[in-house]
Amino acid sequence: MFAATIAPFGTGQGRLITAEDGAALSELRPREVVAELAEAGFLLLRGFAPSLEDFSLFVKHHSDRVTLDPARSFHGGDVAQKVDAGYDSVGLHTENGNSPFAPDLTWFLSEKAASSGSQTTVCDGYRVWDAFGERTRAAYLSQDILYSRRVEESRWKGFVSHHSGGTKAPEDITVDDMRALAQGQGRTVIELLDDGAIRYDFHIPAAHPTLFGDRLAFANSILGPSNNYEPPRITFADGTPFDAELVEETERVTAEMTEEIVWQDGDVALVDNTRVMHGRRPIEDPERTIYNAQSYLAAELRSR
Repeated sequence: MFAATIAPFGTGQGRLITAEDGAALSELRPREVVAELAEAGFLLLRGFAPSLEDFSLFVKHHSDRVTLDPARSFHGGDVAQKVDAGYDSVGLHTENGNSPFAPDLTWFLSEKAASSGSQTTVCDGYRVWDAFGERTRAAYLSQDILYSRRVEESRWKGFVSHHSGGTKAPEDITVDDMRALAQGQGRTVIELLDDGAIRYDFHIPAAHPTLFGDRLAFANSILGPSNNYEPPRITFADGTPFDAELVEETERVTAEMTEEIVWQDGDVALVDNTRVMHGRRPIEDPERTIYNAQSYLAAELRSR
């Protein structure tokens, strides 16, 4: 493979790809990177020493479209956003998994690693689903999950404006534009509120096929955070809350399957957001700097 060595990462299917002879990210062949990702679920790329510009170009070379978190600002262009949501631990989640806008891929660049703590956590939804008991699998297969949330006017309009390629200014965006953009993943009902905010109800299975196959992965944002936004209400689709036994097994099994990425300067991680959840241990070193990007896999790379 492309000027790098490949080794297992942790106890699951994840892989560590280490640069050889000062290789750059640009020397990695996108089709081979994607083939590794399809098997592994997540990749840690180490030793390539990329700049923020190198990282952004690497993301673009694998993607048809880059998306964003409207509560974060871009750095060094229109791809990378700084991860800056407080210092507490962050529960396992898929990026934007509590909305109809979850990307295919989640990317990270560790520009400056923490001296301690701040590990990113990853949890393979294939392994979680296989480890659940029959009762838990049956419960999650019985009906969709419902995420219900209010989003401020400036944030939903800014998000839609970004995805329109700037053809519409935020002040010209309407709720119908938002509804059109929300078609695709799951089922979404959007209500315009009196103050210009929206409330959405988003229905999607807790376990589902992935970007690369029909095998079910437990990959969602049931346990995840709500940084920078009003917390969503999360229930089954009929409004029924999760019972204590279901919550206990979900938390126990995901904890057992969780692995940690202990960052080094210059590390890049690539996560299949349809299969692998991620989170974070508490930040002990506020000087650490990590960037995040979200994107949709390039069409020409989908067929392997």
